[in-house]
Amino acid sequence: MAGLVHRLVGAGVESIGVLGSTGAYTYLTREQRRQVARIAVAESDGVPVLVGVGHCASSEVAALAQDAQQAGARGVLLAPVAYQPLTDDEIVALYEDAVRELSVPLVVYDNPATTHVELSLETYARVASLPRVAAVKIPPVPLDAAAARAHLQRIREAVPANVRIGVSGDGAGAIALLAGCDLWFSALAGTLPEHVLAIGRAAQSGDAALATALSDRLQGLWDLFARCGGSIRVVAEIAAQLGLVQRPVLPRPLLPLDPALRSEVAEALAVIESAD
Repeated sequence: MAGLVHRLVGAGVESIGVLGSTGAYTYLTREQRRQVARIAVAESDGVPVLVGVGHCASSEVAALAQDAQQAGARGVLLAPVAYQPLTDDEIVALYEDAVRELSVPLVVYDNPATTHVELSLETYARVASLPRVAAVKIPPVPLDAAAARAHLQRIREAVPANVRIGVSGDGAGAIALLAGCDLWFSALAGTLPEHVLAIGRAAQSGDAALATALSDRLQGLWDLFARCGGSIRVVAEIAAQLGLVQRPVLPRPLLPLDPALRSEVAEALAVIESAD
């Protein structure tokens, strides 16, 4: 964990997120999560650390939020994790309970592909109006530029002006930033930070051609994310192939990619390396 954080600091990232979906937070014990938060903050050299505090139970979210703050987190990330389907009122209640425990900013995380809980625009508006809510992390935007801008405009009209909008889903990161997203919460940046930073900086400077070209160089990985049900298994394999972690990487019952997909990850990394 310390080595991964050092790699990010050395790359010059603006913030570090731990215990998100690619960080496998739902599979870890409270003590393991506390350790991750402490190591990340201790090794971050002052770079702000955002810590995920998601859990099915509000009482556990409160405990995890306290752990994160005691570790020195500069903010927390909360997705509405659920076993029983949640009503809109229950989603809002989750965030109402969470902000009462916080002295740091909170990022609302809408990740229906993983949590199977989807936030409506009305729910965005309700939770984003709560104290301490600083940003909303939205699912991938449409890949069409005009559609992406229209989608973001609808969200901006729903949430308070002081709440920032960030995107997840790395394949849409460049498009989202070019369409007006404030933030990119990248999964791949945890292992290939320089490449993601280059895309983000090009997009934020308004250089659409460069941002698109840099993102296209990573298309092999974006395709693998889509085919493998998200980023976690692919990023775990990248980390192993780069020697950043030891196998086995993923907590069971999650399994590593099969040999054919491992080869595809190696091929995608070779394409990226040759382009460098």
